[in-house]
Amino acid sequence: MALKTFKSYTKSSRGTVLVERKNIWKGKPLKSLSYGQTSTGGRNNLGRITSRHRGAGHKHKYRQIDFYRKKDDIKATVERIEYDPNRSAYIALVMYEDKIRSYIIAPNKIKVGDQIVSGKNKEIKIGNCMPLSDIPAGTDIHNIELTPNGGGKLARSAGSSAQISGIDDNYCIIKLASGEIRKIISTARATIGSVSNNDHQ
Repeated sequence: MALKTFKSYTKSSRGTVLVERKNIWKGKPLKSLSYGQTSTGGRNNLGRITSRHRGAGHKHKYRQIDFYRKKDDIKATVERIEYDPNRSAYIALVMYEDKIRSYIIAPNKIKVGDQIVSGKNKEIKIGNCMPLSDIPAGTDIHNIELTPNGGGKLARSAGSSAQISGIDDNYCIIKLASGEIRKIISTARATIGSVSNNDHQ
């Protein structure tokens, strides 16, 4: 994605830099995978403010994201890349061969029409999901599980990724973007590539 600057016709546009979203889906989210949210505005059941600075904001729907990627050995095709108001990364709508649709966190450089797959011993390709034991050292990964079948918890925000440093018995040593080193059991899953929208900050 490219950055978009403006000629300073007004004071507000003088320093404005936005992320260009011309390749992002312009319609509404898939109805079956989105539902409404109720905003408390930071107030409790008595109407008193218990969390400050939480008021107003635009209404939006929550998109149900598949952080688990459990549909093994079934190829999925990327139908579109969408903006998600609930997170900094973009999301991708994928359709599996059995005609079931799902939202996933969109990896960087993934395009409409690309095919992805989950499971053991798969190709090391952007968007594919597999156990940590199948991923070679030095590969960028995201949406990393902390426990097997626990769903992706690490490296989910825009532009983030982690790297596999090595293997220690049944554990993988993972270096996070912060420099922190984590030991995670090798049967936990991760997705190949870094997260989309790396121009976010």
